[in-house]
Amino acid sequence: MADASAARTRAVFEFKSATLPLIAVILKTADLGVLAEALDAQLADSPDFFDQEPVVIDLSQLEQSDAAAGLDFAALRALLARHQTQPVAVRGGSDGQNAAARAAGLSVTAMPVPPSPSPRPAPPPAEAPQPQIVREVPVPANGTLVIDKPLRSGQQVYARGGDVVVTAVVSFGAEVIADGNVHVYAPLRGKAIAGARGNTEARIFTTCMEAQLVAIAGIYRTAEVALPAEVAGKAAQISLDGKKIVMSAIE
Repeated sequence: MADASAARTRAVFEFKSATLPLIAVILKTADLGVLAEALDAQLADSPDFFDQEPVVIDLSQLEQSDAAAGLDFAALRALLARHQTQPVAVRGGSDGQNAAARAAGLSVTAMPVPPSPSPRPAPPPAEAPQPQIVREVPVPANGTLVIDKPLRSGQQVYARGGDVVVTAVVSFGAEVIADGNVHVYAPLRGKAIAGARGNTEARIFTTCMEAQLVAIAGIYRTAEVALPAEVAGKAAQISLDGKKIVMSAIE
């Protein structure tokens, strides 16, 4: 009987690891009033950007004073759900925060191993802490992730393992990152990072070059250096020549 019962169980279900699209909301304040105001402002132009997608709440960048103050995780879940997300877990928290999160029905997950960082200039100081919304998405089997919605300031998309194609504007303060090539068929005003794990052959393409920063395999160039006239506001491609960023017009 035991063998027959086990056979029926195996036929009914299986447990397997899965790689799924993931959004992490990286909190930089525990003040839910400030957070609500920032989220409302950041997502005002794209209220349906998140289509009930699962969210991990990242607590790793909270100040010690915020961490000690505690978080109302039930209220935080409701706040994030208001923006069409489904909070499912926390990461980067203290033992006390993890216990409070579990009590509110959230899971606790480990911090991921980050990709090799690209050197970047320090960002300008902000008037108030802002949440960073990171969409880290494994690319489909064909090796290309397609994003057809605008990326607003503070939003980040990372195409892990392949190329990314964006068919809408990448606003100033937004980031689009890929282990392979980055294609933006719209104004590129934010940051584009190709070859995030060291692929020196990766390239960046855009139909309107206005980028705040471009980087390939850790070599970057910022808007502090004026764009060449032949590519500014025009279709362009960015590649590496040794340790130098090269920008050329697409005719």
